[in-house]
Parts: sequence; C-alpha cells; structure tokens
Amino acid sequence: MITKEEKTVAVKISCQNIRKIFIQKGKLQVHVLEDISLDVYNNEFLVILGPGQSGKTTLLRIMAGLESPTEGRVLLDGKEVNGPGPDRGLVFQSYMLFPWKTVMGNVEMGPKLRGIPRDERRKIASHYINLVGLTGFEKYYPHQLSGGMKQRVGIARAYANNPEVMLLDEPFGQLDAQTRYYMEKETARIWETEKRTVVFVTNNIDEAIFLGDRIITLEGKLPGRMKSVYKVDLPRPREHTDMAFLEMRQKIIDET
Repeated sequence: MITKEEKTVAVKISCQNIRKIFIQKGKLQVHVLEDISLDVYNNEFLVILGPGQSGKTTLLRIMAGLESPTEGRVLLDGKEVNGPGPDRGLVFQSYMLFPWKTVMGNVEMGPKLRGIPRDERRKIASHYINLVGLTGFEKYYPHQLSGGMKQRVGIARAYANNPEVMLLDEPFGQLDAQTRYYMEKETARIWETEKRTVVFVTNNIDEAIFLGDRIITLEGKLPGRMKSVYKVDLPRPREHTDMAFLEMRQKIIDET
C-alpha cells in the first residue's frame, strides 16, 4: 500500500483542469468533460467509475494521447502528453486483434515494430503469453479463441511493449458474467505480479471495488465531472461477499 507521503512524490499521471468539447465545422457538438483534475500514483491501480455517457472513455483517451483536451493538460512523469507513446499500453473493450496473425504474432507485434530481434521478441512474447495463461495457444488465430482468451491476448500484447502505464477501457464489458469474474481475478493477479501503474475504466461497481486501490466516480451526465474519490483499503485477494466489500458497495450506490 502506497503511503500518503510516498504518493506526494510518486505521481505518475497528472490530469490538470481537463475540459473536452467536440467541435465540428466551428459548432459545439458535445461537451464531454469539465474541470477534471486528478493524480494517478506510481504502481497504483486507479479505477474510473461511471455510467454510460459520463465521459470516462474520453478521459482515458486523453491520457493515452489519442484525444487532445480542449483546455487543461495531462502530464506523465512531469512531461506533457501530446500524443500516443510506447510508455502507455491500451486495452479496449473490443478485442482489436489482427485476425490474420496468431496469438504469438499478435503479442510480439510491438517488440517487432521496435526492431527487437526475433529470438528476443519471441522470448518477451512467450513470457506474457504464459503470464495471461495462454501457453499452448501460441499458434491459434483469433477466430479460434473465446472472448476471454482474445482479451487475454490483448492484455499480453499491451504488456509486451513494456509500457509504464496500462490503460484499460471497459475491457470485460463484452464477456459473460463468469468469464468476466475470472478475468477480473486474472487482472488483479497480473497487476500484483507486474506492479505497473493501471488506469481502469468501468461502469461496474463490484468490478471497481474488486480491482481498485482508489475509485474515482464521474457524474452520470454530460459534461462529465468528478464526483467522489474512494480509497479501497480492503485486503487482497478480495471477495465480493465480504462484509466490508458489501458496505463499500452500498456506500457508492447511495452516493451515486
């Protein structure tokens, strides 16, 4: 657990007064975010929780450098984010795999594009394929995999780029309840193994409590504004049936 003192000097990502308005042909289209300021600490698992149409995906895309804020800025290690970079790995709700490439081909793509020699990048890819529990499926193509397995390939591919920050946008939203719970447990296990900074977007309160060190909630209407911050002091591994878990769940529901 990161102490208050450590967090003071260990800010990884800083979002400062983020405002986002989508404009087309000089006319306001959608006012998505307003006055978002938050810090994400080194090796923290931060969850951004909000209903649909609350701006949480746009906020994540701004952190990723895929969108530019209308006002404000994002700093990564004190440097302003002006576009995508290998220091940030992304996992989206849709699987985003190359259908013509095998599991191995997908996972090693990042190291390959960086010019890493074949034997070395295969070693890197094999490590993360094993980490996500897909050893033995290296030669399978995406159409031969289940939804949960495809998402594990996506997570392995993001980690294989050796990013400092992992950004996950509702990655389990398309999965059935049982597979989703399994993937939540796997995500927590991988994070504890790798200890990287993670920002995870979800609309699921149970998922947020199960995974997060902290939960930041957004208001349920546009423009999205920060509403509350919850520190999750529950020990890991967590159980959905623990009284403390249920009490926090009810608190978030009551304040939403």
